[in-house]
Amino acid sequence: MTPNPLIGVVYHWLGGLASGSFYVPYRGVKRWAWETFWLAGGFFSWIIAPWFFALLMTKDLLPVLHETSGIVLFWTFFFGLLWGIGGLTFGLTMRYLGLSLGMAVVLGLCAAFGTLIPPIFRGEFMGQVVGTTSGRIILLGIFVCLLGIAAAGMAGIVKERGMSAEQKRETIKEFDLKKGVGVATLSGVMSACFAYGLAAGDPIKALTLKHGTPVLWQGLPVLVVVLIGGFTTNFIWCLVLNLRNHTGYQYFTAVSRQENQNDGAQQETVIETALDAPSREVVQNLRSGGADIEPTTAVAAAPVSQGRASGNAEDLRVPMLSNYLLCALAGTTWYFQFFFYSMGETQMGRYKFSSWTLHMASIIIFSSLWGIGLKEWKGAGFRAGWWLGLALLLLVGSTVIVGYGNYVGLRH
Repeated sequence: MTPNPLIGVVYHWLGGLASGSFYVPYRGVKRWAWETFWLAGGFFSWIIAPWFFALLMTKDLLPVLHETSGIVLFWTFFFGLLWGIGGLTFGLTMRYLGLSLGMAVVLGLCAAFGTLIPPIFRGEFMGQVVGTTSGRIILLGIFVCLLGIAAAGMAGIVKERGMSAEQKRETIKEFDLKKGVGVATLSGVMSACFAYGLAAGDPIKALTLKHGTPVLWQGLPVLVVVLIGGFTTNFIWCLVLNLRNHTGYQYFTAVSRQENQNDGAQQETVIETALDAPSREVVQNLRSGGADIEPTTAVAAAPVSQGRASGNAEDLRVPMLSNYLLCALAGTTWYFQFFFYSMGETQMGRYKFSSWTLHMASIIIFSSLWGIGLKEWKGAGFRAGWWLGLALLLLVGSTVIVGYGNYVGLRH
């Protein structure tokens, strides 16, 4: 198959759209704590969807994994594990910075580390990247992407300065630039480990191609291994939160024990380490007609005292089927970002490392558009909107430049 960078860019845009949209179904989940619906959706993100599509689209998945050396499987899994830690801190980033700025800072660092480290580690950076015209064009695209990310960050800073205290609380419950940047730095660096996991899985791609898998689907077996690592981190953390918050019963019963919720969870002290601080508030900033999501632990819509006073059993009913279906939709949508990523990577020729920049830029573009649509930037002022518009222009431009650099590389 002859690579086609233009098609590759489109695939990465589709992946960015999936990433920027996956949380929307979670808005419909009722009376489940974050850790419950996140793990329920995670089974589809990290286990069910990867195995289903790899078994469907590739040849001899189990023999391929069996033939892969243990050291390759370990590093592919381990980087997925580290990536999972970066994902756990992302909820806190959104809590302190909001959707657009939070994703911009995290994915900016993730883009820089995830794009540049693999070719540097392989010893290809000076020869194939800096030493060629196509490589320098791609570096320009990466630089423009980082400029776009910086512009998005500037938009957030201007927004913080221009909004009243009441507006800040209304849009982002705990806006705190210093705390948010600190957590976002850890999250961004650790999240770049996903790119390292994909690079570590190159021998798996070679094996699956040898077994007759079409080139377009060669990355799917690697995703199976990387995402098992991410699942491990998230599974452990969600179980810890289920035990701490007494929410484990929510997977099995349609009656909410609202009256038994830990009221102290709402006054829980914010712990600054990423491993200690729960990220179950990852979707609380998303708004629908001005109404927040209804996490069970916060009991936003019905205070405990009202629930007891009314004695209405319907107030405590949980739509189990609806919740699970929404989690399945959200989790599968989340997986599709890397499904399309693996497809896009096959179209980028010898500069496939640039796929990471394309993916990160696409995520920021679509998450920023969702932030605008969800009124996160309402009341931020003209200057903030101008910076955000510039950021989107630069980010879209960066994907075009990187795609063109790959096209030049194919011609030569």
